[in-house]
Amino acid sequence: MSLVHVTTKVNGDEAEFLCEPRETLLDVLRDRLGLTGSKEGCGTGDCGACSVTIDGRLVSSCLVLGVEAEGKEIATIEGMAQGEALHPLQRKFIEHAALQCGFCTPGILVAAKSLLEKDPDPSEEDIRYWLAGNLCRCTGYDKIVRAVQDAAKEMREGV
Repeated sequence: MSLVHVTTKVNGDEAEFLCEPRETLLDVLRDRLGLTGSKEGCGTGDCGACSVTIDGRLVSSCLVLGVEAEGKEIATIEGMAQGEALHPLQRKFIEHAALQCGFCTPGILVAAKSLLEKDPDPSEEDIRYWLAGNLCRCTGYDKIVRAVQDAAKEMREGV
């Protein structure tokens, strides 16, 4: 099988890679670009651990082919913080103890950021609906929802 050359942007930086036509974006991110924050929890798009955005649209990277990244803008958990400064969502997850093992956390953070970009003042119901595709086996979702609400408030107020 011949490799395909792909040129894209990942977290704002130009990126090029060679991949097999059937290789998933998740595998490309992890194995070819060294971005291991996105995790493979299920491989069927049911758990959300591999959530990234492509041109601003939230997707399960295990269901997208690497070749589909051609000319697109990909955002992963690695692009969330600005240098040493954590994104408000990341800080609030720590403050609210909204994570335990951390396996699902990158996908939940990417999904929550995507929500807040579309709706800066989501209701609790909106947050729960938006994050319904992200499964966590370690903790309840209340702390996660509270962390997202707190981050949304901080971001709206420009603290």
